[in-house]
Amino acid sequence: VQLQASGGGLVQAGASLRLSCVPSGRTFNTFSWFRQAPGKEREFVAAMRWSGSTTRYTDSVRGRFTISRDNAKNTVFLQMNRLRPEDTAVYYCAATPRGIIYSQMWSEKEYDNWGQGTLVTVSS
Repeated sequence: VQLQASGGGLVQAGASLRLSCVPSGRTFNTFSWFRQAPGKEREFVAAMRWSGSTTRYTDSVRGRFTISRDNAKNTVFLQMNRLRPEDTAVYYCAATPRGIIYSQMWSEKEYDNWGQGTLVTVSS
């Protein structure tokens, strides 16, 4: 079972990046992105059901980030627009075979599979 995350990089403030998460070895129902900035705890960013029926975002990224999936490519994306220096972090893809309800999508405890992380650095 694996979640392969990629797409991080170094960009200037205001730029865009798209992160990808490719699952393998298992069928997942709910996907999420978390991030961990230097010296801080890991925090929730966004989540979605594979069906696309439910999505959730943390307040600081709502309207700038979009979580989506491509069925044909079996890939989950995090499109990040209008990036800010405070978005700098290692971004992790996480997933679970369970359908997580909206109110619990933010919780790390709901996800039992994690990718290796991809670094996003936003310069001012």
